Amino acid sequence: MSPFSGRPDAAQVEAGRRLAVEKRVRQVEAEILARAPETDVDPSLDQIAAVMQLLGDPQKTFPVIHLTGTNGKTSTTRMIEALLRELGLTTGRFTSPHLHSFRERIAIGGEPISAERLIEIYDQVLPFVEIVDARAVAEGGSRLNFFMLSVVLAYAAFADSPVDVAVVEVGLGGRWDGTNVADGQVAVVTPVAIDHQRLLGSTVEEIATEKSGIIKAGAIAVSSIQEADVAAILVDRAEEVGARIVFEANDFGVTGREVALGGQQLSFRGLAGDYDEVFLPLHGEHQASNAATALAAVEAFVGGGEQRLDPEIVRAAFAGVTSPGRLEVVRRSPTVLVDAAHNPAGMLALRAALEDSFTFTRLVGVVAIFEDKDAEAMLEILESALDHVVVTRNTSPRSMSPTRLGEIAVDLFGEDRVTVVRDLPDALDRAATIAESEGGSGIGAGVIVTGSVVTAADARMLLGVTSG
Repeated sequence: MSPFSGRPDAAQVEAGRRLAVEKRVRQVEAEILARAPETDVDPSLDQIAAVMQLLGDPQKTFPVIHLTGTNGKTSTTRMIEALLRELGLTTGRFTSPHLHSFRERIAIGGEPISAERLIEIYDQVLPFVEIVDARAVAEGGSRLNFFMLSVVLAYAAFADSPVDVAVVEVGLGGRWDGTNVADGQVAVVTPVAIDHQRLLGSTVEEIATEKSGIIKAGAIAVSSIQEADVAAILVDRAEEVGARIVFEANDFGVTGREVALGGQQLSFRGLAGDYDEVFLPLHGEHQASNAATALAAVEAFVGGGEQRLDPEIVRAAFAGVTSPGRLEVVRRSPTVLVDAAHNPAGMLALRAALEDSFTFTRLVGVVAIFEDKDAEAMLEILESALDHVVVTRNTSPRSMSPTRLGEIAVDLFGEDRVTVVRDLPDALDRAATIAESEGGSGIGAGVIVTGSVVTAADARMLLGVTSG
């Protein structure tokens, strides 16, 4: 406050404004997250389509690259976006789940939506959402769930920005996923495996059928390597709607790969040309595959797969890629990595990457897994990669009890290689102690924290890493 006028000075006014924004955005995020979870869903697009229609169908005002799959979606989405931004395009990015802040889900120009913009967009769309909510409740249904409202906010924000292109990751499946009110000019399918059986089906063929629903008429579908039955389903869908489909290892792929300090050095065969000497600061063969798929998707988008990108643009884009929570080094001495693997296929990729890219004399796992996941299969895959496992729980109410997870682990690892710790903070400390007791300090000792996205996010937060 000015000592002469008695009025607040500019700095005080700005501080008051920021405090008000912070309070309001917390309220908005709380209201969004208070809705039913994305797993509580009626397999229909009717409600979200009704909201979008009331809003003037903003999702039809920009082109979309749409991604589905079981694993690798978020990393591939971020790689596609990095390439598009390096090409000079203004991008929208929608991913899920978030690690630390809801605003990570909606990014514009590579940055999470600002608190001010989220508040503005929320206030704009809420009256229309409430109209559809009221109609649904009157008919015995329920309000839009949390995920569908997130999609509405993302599409409205992208149209308002505006963006040149949106890169959109599905939440679950594809056919009736809320994001599927948009028609992707390019549809990307990362590896399909068993997950979310209650919602998507009990076989990989049923799951692939759901995911194939994002392939629309006239689109180019870009698929990672798939099991033969999955590939056949994707081909059938493409033929049914009149889309073109290309596959990794057949139409594009990785032609060279060497492990390098901080990542890997790659060469690609794209849809429209070759690219060599490309550094990717992410670990694992699965990330090389994701990069090849991302490159093909961007080639498909900007030139129908017939126009080679500038190799320097490709190199610059991939060199700056990040994928938080995906085999990410978050601390040294001992080295602590976090990985969001949350199903058997993800654990297989994690194990292969650990063997491929790291040389620990002693590696200890910290594992917390959701109750509805195949914990036995996930731990069995990890067993050969770990010297010891510390089982615990994360902050989600869906987390399996450490006692039960410990029983499963003992059957697989043996009692002398399993430690049960009730809470994750203590589990991290215990794992570091075990790793250093025989592995020594520094590069020889390692800790890998995994089992779910929430586990990875909790560990990052505890270790002081909060950027997403």
